[in-house]
Amino acid sequence: MGLPVFYFASVTLGAAMRRRSLAIIAAVSTISLTQIASAADLPRPPPPPPVFSWTGCYLGGYVGGAWQHGNGAEFTDLGNATFASYSGGASAAGRVPSHTYSVGDSSDSFIGGGTLGCNWQPVGSPFVLGLEGEFGYLNLTGQTTDPRTLVGTQTSLDVLGRAKVGDWYGMATGRLGYAFDRVLLYVKGGAAFVRTQASVVDQCQVTGCGNWLISTSGSETATTWTIGGGLEWEFAQNWSVKGEYMFISLSDHDFRTSGFATPPSGPPNVVPGGPFVFNHSFDDIHTLKFGVNYRFY
Repeated sequence: MGLPVFYFASVTLGAAMRRRSLAIIAAVSTISLTQIASAADLPRPPPPPPVFSWTGCYLGGYVGGAWQHGNGAEFTDLGNATFASYSGGASAAGRVPSHTYSVGDSSDSFIGGGTLGCNWQPVGSPFVLGLEGEFGYLNLTGQTTDPRTLVGTQTSLDVLGRAKVGDWYGMATGRLGYAFDRVLLYVKGGAAFVRTQASVVDQCQVTGCGNWLISTSGSETATTWTIGGGLEWEFAQNWSVKGEYMFISLSDHDFRTSGFATPPSGPPNVVPGGPFVFNHSFDDIHTLKFGVNYRFY
């Protein structure tokens, strides 16, 4: 009789332990699922903002001003094969040697135009490399009379020289910048192309003027160098503003014009010695501009 009772008690105890183990497992599973569900309901932290980069191409426009220091332009009266200069006229040419006179400070000019360029900023680097093309309007003008015409019997300034830089110019430059996030400090330099024009006119026939008449004119596109820099700020998505200064060298550029002089009686009479020659040189140009760029990512 003792064995069946022991066996029954063992079976009963084992069943109770199994029920308790299942209850514990169910409770733990319920708690775990509840915690997982609660974690899923928690708001996820926002992703980190993308790192700003200046990489991309852009199209822009600008306005500003240009000016020259010094003489603006200088003309040199080189005369011809017979006379040392044109300015002396028939009665005093031998007493007026070849000479240079200044056109004087040119008037300041409005400038405006457009730019097209591309930037590349290596990942993780503050340096920005770029190429930029610029094309715009420019109009620097000046004029004067040759003071050496006041010789002998000549009492009127009658040789008028005119110089002009413009009406257009262009640049092809490289840029090197250092970025402070959305602010870019940069330098740039490269080639500049500037239209230059000059003329010498003497049509005065009244008493006191020289005895000859002449009209020469010419133009040439100067290919030169430019350097400068600026500051650009991206104030909105894709949009930036900039301020920029550029120096354009013209001090190494000059060209000549020439023409036959005639007495007041006109053709077919021509002053002997061949055409009279004038050399024209120009001062450097300074520009300051403000612009807006739209960048394509």
